[in-house]
Amino acid sequence: MNAKGIQTLEYDKIKHRLATYVQTEMGQKLVAQLQPSSNIDEVNHWLAQTSDGADVFRLKGGIPLATLVNIKPYLKRLEIEASLNAKELAAVGKVLRATSEVKSFLRQLASEELKLEQLYQLGDQLETLPAVSKELLVAIEGDGHVTDEASPLLKSLRQQISVTESTIREKLADYTQGKAAKYLSNAVVTIRNDRYVIPVKAEYRGQFGGVVHDQSSSGATLFVEPQVIVTLNNRLKQQQAAEKEEIRRILRELSQKLAPYTKELAQNAQLLGQLDFINAKARYAHDLKATLPLVSSANDVYLRQVWHPLLDQKTAVRNDIAIGKDYQAIVITGPNTGGKTITLKTLGLVQLMGQSGLFIPAFEESRIGVFSNIFADIGDEQSIEQSLSTFSSHMTNIVEILANLDERSLVLFDELGAGTDPQEGAALAISILDAVGAKGAYVVATTHYPELKAYGYERPETINASMEFDEKTLKPTYRLLIGIPGRSNALDISLRLGLDPSIVTAAKQLTSQDSQDLNQMIADLVSKRHDAEENAIEFKQKLRAAKKLHQELSSNFEAYLKQKEHLLETAKKEANEIVAQAQVKADEIISDLRQLRLAGGQNIKENELMDAKGQLNALEQPLHLQKNKVLRRAKAKKDFHPNDDVLVKSYGQRGVLLAKVGNHAWEVQLGILKMKIDEADLEKITAAQAEPKQKNVVVRSSKTSHVSPNLDLRGKRYEEAMTEVDRYIDAVLLAGYGSVTIVHGKGTGALRQGITSYLQANSAVKRFEFAPPNAGGNGATIVYFK
Repeated sequence: MNAKGIQTLEYDKIKHRLATYVQTEMGQKLVAQLQPSSNIDEVNHWLAQTSDGADVFRLKGGIPLATLVNIKPYLKRLEIEASLNAKELAAVGKVLRATSEVKSFLRQLASEELKLEQLYQLGDQLETLPAVSKELLVAIEGDGHVTDEASPLLKSLRQQISVTESTIREKLADYTQGKAAKYLSNAVVTIRNDRYVIPVKAEYRGQFGGVVHDQSSSGATLFVEPQVIVTLNNRLKQQQAAEKEEIRRILRELSQKLAPYTKELAQNAQLLGQLDFINAKARYAHDLKATLPLVSSANDVYLRQVWHPLLDQKTAVRNDIAIGKDYQAIVITGPNTGGKTITLKTLGLVQLMGQSGLFIPAFEESRIGVFSNIFADIGDEQSIEQSLSTFSSHMTNIVEILANLDERSLVLFDELGAGTDPQEGAALAISILDAVGAKGAYVVATTHYPELKAYGYERPETINASMEFDEKTLKPTYRLLIGIPGRSNALDISLRLGLDPSIVTAAKQLTSQDSQDLNQMIADLVSKRHDAEENAIEFKQKLRAAKKLHQELSSNFEAYLKQKEHLLETAKKEANEIVAQAQVKADEIISDLRQLRLAGGQNIKENELMDAKGQLNALEQPLHLQKNKVLRRAKAKKDFHPNDDVLVKSYGQRGVLLAKVGNHAWEVQLGILKMKIDEADLEKITAAQAEPKQKNVVVRSSKTSHVSPNLDLRGKRYEEAMTEVDRYIDAVLLAGYGSVTIVHGKGTGALRQGITSYLQANSAVKRFEFAPPNAGGNGATIVYFK
């Protein structure tokens, strides 16, 4: 990429800002090496990494990375079998710990099914080396201190050193705190030449014996090692030497263990630097409020509400800039200080950012191209030393640009042709633009020459543009108007400054009306095109959302069909199991009937047959229709009402509903009998199903009936006893008994009173009375039926 253009567009300032977000030396190196690419695959790859980083930053606050130094020089020393010092090993250990933390973090993101295009691939390349990492963590602290746990010998030596130092201080305390303190210039213990000493007044040097290691600058104080601690100091020196030797051995051993993994460690450091770089790009994009650009292989650039990244976001004016689709050349005209130059720099710098894999300061759905080179001739580059005028310096730069551009280049000219005779300058500007167009390159040029306005209309794939000017305030708005040539606004400005209105009116009459009408027409077309671009982006977003919704609905419907089929299969299996069980039960009942027929012949009673039939009918499984609207409506037609004809399924007999008793039970008239029947045992009979004549129910009494003529309720609770009485009365009526005895006992009388009330309300009871005294008295009741 053209170095001069990059410098002119202030690309390095973007890199300096990006560098403030980096935490590792490897990341700093990547920022320093950052250059825009002209390879579309590489640009897309870089942008995908930044997009991953932005997603992680938004959801998790970024990839967890500590401050790391560049360990590459240390690894080179390991490769030549040199040993690293403690701080260097600590730096390698931090890289290994960071590797484990990042790998674990990315593994957690994967388990949460966060979709990332590039980060998982980088994470897979990290090598954790757990065994070596653990040893380093135990032996070396983050600041390079070798811990006591590095080896048992080191721990023992440090304990010995501590004991020796404590003994020395105790000995010296006798001098600093005892009677000998008067011989000291200061009652403190200090160190000289790595040996413990005390400050002694020069005139008392002979009081302590030992060795003099140093003296004060005035000579009044001597630093003396008393004779009593010379041996202790010697021992301390030996122990400290042994400690240093053990530390060197530990560092040498750890270095040897790391040496086989220099390639893995170098790769880890590089990958962590790259992840740090991605983190930095994401954080910078967040603070800049930048967005991911689309990349056009056809160099169809459309920047929506783009602003210059080095300006304050709150005050920077946003503009729509488009080039490449309908035109490859833009000629911007208009007065000075209107924002033409900043517009050129914005386009160039934003393109450089996008081609470097950075998010751009523009609204979403913006498009960038991938240019082979971006040339810029912006600003006054006159040089006194080189004897170059403004015109000459510009022309020198333009000559170099024309010599190096191709059909995929973007060229930015500021004040093209300025600095010389206006007529010649305009002609030269037109020729230069034609030369750029002949090579098929993309060009944006600013100029004051009115001749270039006509050039924008006449040349194919070329359009005029200008910077908006507020006629009321006579100030520029810095907004770019594509398709509208710039106006000098000299007449309006002159009028507001006090020029005679008649002079201004005369000047306006000399201005072509056709030119004014054309400007208005072009302005309308540009406005409509902008609206169309915005609508297209909105429709694309809605279409994408609709497709996503359709895909989700299709997926859910397919899952529903599979679940429905599975439930049907399960229901069929369960139904088959129920049928099989019912068949077995039915076979048992039929077998019992056969045994009764063989045993009793014609003596099989009607109630026995009714009970057997009731058992068969009970095998039927009721359907649950609550969730099916169609079945609910069908069930509603079978709701029971008083006077409905019903079939009592357990007895196989028809009857008439009298009244509802309880939530799910009815009183049913069966011939001369009135019985309480559960709804589940009833089936409604329609008029068409009812027979013209109901056959009489024949009930025969028999001493061989299985129903006992006596019912004993003693010891039972009230509710249980009353339920049993109700069932017993129904059974004896079906058996044809004329009378029965109910034994309820005397007790509190509550059960006797309840039975009495029940018998009084039962229409099948003719009369009832207490049993004779010799048969239980008022502890039993004899019941007579009609």
